[in-house]
Amino acid sequence: MEYVYAALILNESGEEINEDNLTNVLDAAGVDVEESRVKALVAALEDVDIDDAVSEAAAVPAGGAAAGGAAGGEAAADEGGDEAEEEAEETSDVPDTTDEDDEDDEADGEGLGELFG
Repeated sequence: MEYVYAALILNESGEEINEDNLTNVLDAAGVDVEESRVKALVAALEDVDIDDAVSEAAAVPAGGAAAGGAAGGEAAADEGGDEAEEEAEETSDVPDTTDEDDEDDEADGEGLGELFG
């Protein structure tokens, strides 16, 4: 994953994604660089618009979860009864945003910390 992150950093900073730049970013991060992996990544990203790929990837989970949660709620309402609705809410993949508890900013960033190591 470090190699992909390095490519994303280069893309975000407007630098060309080439073997030298990728190796420099990885070296700066303290990664033991494997030249073959660098070459493979640069070749794989040659004809890829990274900005488009990232925006498409970010849109898929959000749209899929929202549609799945809405469909689950409608099915529970059709079955009738409060028990079916409560069960659908408990098993829904969509987080409950009705709770107004203010949590620490640290807690909000924990997911990102796990993602990026």
